[in-house]
This record gives sequence, C-alpha cells and structure tokens, in this order.
Amino acid sequence: WVVAECEARGARATAVALDVSDAAALASALAEFEAERPVDLVVANAGTSFGTAPDGTPETGTAAARQVEVNLLGAIHLVGPLLPGMLARGRGAIGVIASVAAFRGLPDCAGYAASKAGLLAWAEGLRAALGPRGIRVSVICPGFFDSAMGDRFLGPKPLRMTLERAAARTNRALLRGEARVVFPAPLGWLLRLLALLPPRLGDRAMRLMRFRVRAE
Repeated sequence: WVVAECEARGARATAVALDVSDAAALASALAEFEAERPVDLVVANAGTSFGTAPDGTPETGTAAARQVEVNLLGAIHLVGPLLPGMLARGRGAIGVIASVAAFRGLPDCAGYAASKAGLLAWAEGLRAALGPRGIRVSVICPGFFDSAMGDRFLGPKPLRMTLERAAARTNRALLRGEARVVFPAPLGWLLRLLALLPPRLGDRAMRLMRFRVRAE
C-alpha cells in the first residue's frame, strides 16, 4: 500500500522485502537503487522488540541479540553501502529512528534499550563525522505512539502520541535536517534525568514503569 500511496501522489516507487540483518542481500539491492538513481535520502526505520512476557518470563539472550541485529546492525547495513556515493557527491541526508529508550535501560526491555542506545551513539558519531562533508544526519528519538509495536506493550505509556503526529514530527525533522529530535520532550527529559541519578535510585524509579510485551 505504501507504493500505491506514493504513486497516487505522482512519485515513482519500488518496494523490496528484505531482512536488514542480511548485509549482503541488502547491499546488493542498494547497489541496484544507486545504479538507477543516486540515493539522496535514506531512513533507517526497521525495528523489532521483545521483552518480559505477560506471564513474567524474562527476555531471552536470543531475543536480545535479535533486536541488536535488526535495530542496530540493520541500520548500519542500510546506511553503510550508500555512504561512498553520498561522500563522492558531497551531499545526502540520513535519518535514523532511535528511541527515548536509548537514554536509560528499561527493566522489561533491556535488549531493545541496548539496541537503541547503540544506534543513538553510532548515528551521533556519524553525524559529527559527516556534517563537514555535506551529509546531514537526523537522529529521531520518539516515545510511545500509536502503532502495532506499541500496542504489544502492556502497561503505562506516558504521553502517548498519535501515529499522524509522530510521523509529521519525523517528516519535519528530515526535511529541515534537524540534528536530533526527541518527542514527546518531557518523556525524553525524564529518562535522561533518571540516567543521572545514583543507580539504586534510578533503578527504583524505573521499576515503577514496568510493563509486559506480547509476542509478535
């Protein structure tokens, strides 16, 4: 439906279904895109989540590793093959969808928070390195918003936003080339402040926000 929506607005669109953790397959598909028309904007948005099950079963190491493969390594696999072309042209834009979960480890989603923390650090390092070379990197850190993934979380979802509002804020950030966008801002500031507390106090506060995650 995304292709149909784009074409209805007058754009040319092509869809390819790939696992972003498959670096070779992704690089091959990206080479075809680059050969047809140079890529001037790439958005790393693929993501998956697991966590503590509704019955209290903790997240497994395999589940945590899978989130790192998709959420962090998937973004690296996507952006990496496009960088040579952007650098050669001296222009381009990269959007990386991280999360407010990157600011503080979450008791029930440690793997997800770890993957997004790594993604945030990688993207901000990339932004610092590539900015002087004409390439903009926008790091987007959303909180809860209406989505299939969000609906799987059972528990408090403070300051949850509509999908339309979250998409509009992300689109505006990409068009403007904003360096970092956090929304909703109060939730982002809260998690950053909790990260500054002594660990024992921060952990106690985070336990008040516990939630469970339904299987996909």
